[in-house]
Amino acid sequence: MQPSPPVPHKHTQELLPQIQSIKHLIEQGRKLNTGVDTIQHGVEGLMYLLTESSKLMISERDFQDSIRVLGFSEELNKLLLQLYLDNRKEIRSILSELAPKLPSYHSLEWRLDVQLASRSLRQQIKPAVTMKLHLNQNEDQTAQVLQTDPSTLVHLIQQLEQALGEMKTNHCRRIARNMK
Repeated sequence: MQPSPPVPHKHTQELLPQIQSIKHLIEQGRKLNTGVDTIQHGVEGLMYLLTESSKLMISERDFQDSIRVLGFSEELNKLLLQLYLDNRKEIRSILSELAPKLPSYHSLEWRLDVQLASRSLRQQIKPAVTMKLHLNQNEDQTAQVLQTDPSTLVHLIQQLEQALGEMKTNHCRRIARNMK
């Protein structure tokens, strides 16, 4: 008896209910006169196709165009399309559960500190901006204290404004629309 190959994804059975277990793969491999590795790679490829297509929420037409280049028969292409359409919402819900929960913005406190002189330098002007960033994560509030000089803060603001400007381009809008 051959050893069981490792499960490629912990949610395999949720993503593909037709496959009951690894033993089923071994039996199907024997029936088809195909190795377990070939069956496993085929399942992994199918899972990749379905998860990436579901992540991007591609349309039926885009999905058909994507699988047409694989050289499968028209009947198999229709079966793959139906499998995608039947399971894409469930796949998206599983992927959203697996996604990391990132902290979100709550509030910001800031102050400007200016050091006018020190013992060694009588006429020194050294400004610093101190910010306290309050974040929400899993119903918990955390705070991060950041300190920078004004020139670095101005550079950071410019970079963020540039990123916001890029988000208004058609290319970025298309990407953002597909990520939803």
